[in-house]
Amino acid sequence: MTQSREIHLRSRPQGLPVPENFELVDVVVAQPGPGQAQVRNLWMTVDPYMRGRMNDVKSYTPPFQIGHPLDGGAVGEVIASNDPTLHVGDLVKSNLGWREVFNAPASGLEKLIAPDLPPEAFLSVAGMPGLTAYAGLLRVAALKPGDVVFVSGAAGAVGSMVCQIAKLRGHKVVASAGGPEKVRFLQDLGVDVAIDYKAAPDLTAAVLAAVPEGIDVYFDNVGGDHLQAAIAAARPRARFAMCGMISMYNATAPTPGPSNLAGIITKSLRLEGFIVNDHADLAPEFYRALMGWRTEGRLQWKETIRHGLESAPDAFIGLFRGENLGKMLVKIA
Repeated sequence: MTQSREIHLRSRPQGLPVPENFELVDVVVAQPGPGQAQVRNLWMTVDPYMRGRMNDVKSYTPPFQIGHPLDGGAVGEVIASNDPTLHVGDLVKSNLGWREVFNAPASGLEKLIAPDLPPEAFLSVAGMPGLTAYAGLLRVAALKPGDVVFVSGAAGAVGSMVCQIAKLRGHKVVASAGGPEKVRFLQDLGVDVAIDYKAAPDLTAAVLAAVPEGIDVYFDNVGGDHLQAAIAAARPRARFAMCGMISMYNATAPTPGPSNLAGIITKSLRLEGFIVNDHADLAPEFYRALMGWRTEGRLQWKETIRHGLESAPDAFIGLFRGENLGKMLVKIA
């Protein structure tokens, strides 16, 4: 038997989550059964999509259940194994974050073999956020030579990768983020224009001033006024990769949409929402490209780290307050 702790969903949030929506629970984990391994988590991720799973509504992934542990991406170390494919000391990736120790079938764990990347990178640049950026920009938005790219939420884990991939391919990139520190980060990434949306009295005017020639690709992580600005700045037949709308996730009432939606018709725009799991076939191609950029020293990423499982709820809430620069991670062990 192994002592462990888990974060359970105590109640469903109304608006922005609060610490009282979560509960830290002591549990005992038995020895792993046949075909299982026991894993001690080292790192876990918190991501905006988890907010939707806290609502009791049908979506592309089941909602979290009250009184049960939450889950999400994690990297851990095997501490016991009843399966010949995994050995004590192996590092594995799972979807069983929000807990310290767990048992799982070995078939559901991804063994990590990448000596030149730290384990936590598989939750950020080399994990779901990186693949989301790659698939959304290159497949969904169908990036073409000469395209001008606008990215919202650009200082986050996904947005910062979108900016870099576009710049690595020689494109003009306009990026939006909130606050001077995030703007400096975007400038370090080499974006052509970094907009501090918190300091812009009129975001649409700021985007139009940054790209008077218009944009061909918009990568949306925010929605709301950013989507309105993108429609205003779009050239005819621009393509929008609709990845997230964090500005709406904690709304307690329906939020008004952009006032210029008719521009989708008059400009023949294509807006396509996507879920990264639908593009898992791109993972090998993405990883090869990533390692090439890494070897060439052409890739940067940032992580905001909280310590201890008990800090996970605060880390998650911090996402919606804009407290993360790059990927928000929790170091558990």
